[in-house]
Amino acid sequence: MARLNGILKIEGTLQDMTFYKTQDGHLVKTKSGVSADRIANDPAFARTRENGSEFGASATAGKLLRDAVRNMITTASDNRVTSRLTQIMSQIKNLDTTSARGERSVDVGIATPEGKALLKDFNFNDKAILGAILYKPYTVTTSTGVINIANLVPALDIAAPSGTTHMSLKGAFAIVDFDLGTSDVKFTNVENLPVDNTSTSVVLTPTAVPTGTGTKLYFLQIEFFQEVNSVQYPLNNGAYNALAIVEVI
Repeated sequence: MARLNGILKIEGTLQDMTFYKTQDGHLVKTKSGVSADRIANDPAFARTRENGSEFGASATAGKLLRDAVRNMITTASDNRVTSRLTQIMSQIKNLDTTSARGERSVDVGIATPEGKALLKDFNFNDKAILGAILYKPYTVTTSTGVINIANLVPALDIAAPSGTTHMSLKGAFAIVDFDLGTSDVKFTNVENLPVDNTSTSVVLTPTAVPTGTGTKLYFLQIEFFQEVNSVQYPLNNGAYNALAIVEVI
């Protein structure tokens, strides 16, 4: 793959080269000379098939997690969250030291302390990192999913973008089974606060404890708003909203 420079920007296929536009600019790549049938059946491509199988499984694991908290991600994510999460899932898959190559799985890798550590503190919006926005310490009660933030003063403890008048905090407690491909998630109440010097002890309580087997994940989201004529509008269409996995067990 190469980057296309110059004033002439081409999109489409020309001989053995394909030109296309991405968010990183205009790129060009050559067509592969290997057929799909050969890749699928030729013993020489066994490693390629194994890598493809594991990559596909990692992508599926990432989608399972994203789908579990889809309504939170829609207001707090960047345009590369899918690829970033797939990359993390691939690293977690690599921690599977018991399965044969081509069959290593996120389900086995996430059971290790190292796997859980890779997923903890994952930010769904790399332009709004939770740790760079929320200065106040918080606690997570893992048995119930309750998140506590004592004596939160938004004007002092939150790095709110310019133009913000209000903010909301929301949590979630999910159990995701990467082996069975199932998930159950319970969301908390939403605490909407003015960005001023008022101190508030925030308690985010899930509606229930999720059921099922698998990995327990805990999420915290911060959204910013601007109030105009008593109506709160998402600030800059949610570009500054943060969502992170704050605990994994």
